[in-house]
Amino acid sequence: MTRALIVIDVQESFRARPLWETISDPKITDKVNRLVRLAREAGEPVVWVLHSEPGSADVFDPALGHVRLMEELERRDGEPLLHKTSHNAFTTTNLQQLLTERGIRELTVCGIRTEQCVETTARVASDLGYDVTFVVDATATNPIPHRDAPADLSVADLLADPRTLPADEVVRRTEYALAGRFATIATVEGLEAAARRPA
Repeated sequence: MTRALIVIDVQESFRARPLWETISDPKITDKVNRLVRLAREAGEPVVWVLHSEPGSADVFDPALGHVRLMEELERRDGEPLLHKTSHNAFTTTNLQQLLTERGIRELTVCGIRTEQCVETTARVASDLGYDVTFVVDATATNPIPHRDAPADLSVADLLADPRTLPADEVVRRTEYALAGRFATIATVEGLEAAARRPA
């Protein structure tokens, strides 16, 4: 197989933040697990990625114990688990080496957050020559505050601010930014249907 599934930052760090109550898909693990099963059925490798910020004293600091896969995820022993400290999954990991060693040229990407680490990984992968499929409904994100909003904005104030960009709009804009340039946009159901079609 020349394709791999990259699962990006579907980790407990996000559920440990008050902002989790605004997440666009609180059941993202269900869709990610469907993609994982689909990849395994096709004999495609699955690579898991976690975001880590050592020494930050926040939910992404491994010392606090939240930098781990969400417990519902169906990871198997032996599947690579990489820890990154950059937004994309390549710069601070050996992901490209792993993919090159396996002859991978096509990537399916999913995870948290849609417009941040998942989109950035898709863009870098495209620039590196990979054919990228961005599974938009197997990503999740939060509303984004306006650039002039206070840094310590509460969840209630974030949601009340008319300048806040809603999560569904973030996802929609991400699709527009990636489609036809950096990735093919897909859905879990669409990929499942394609896998069921006779060859």
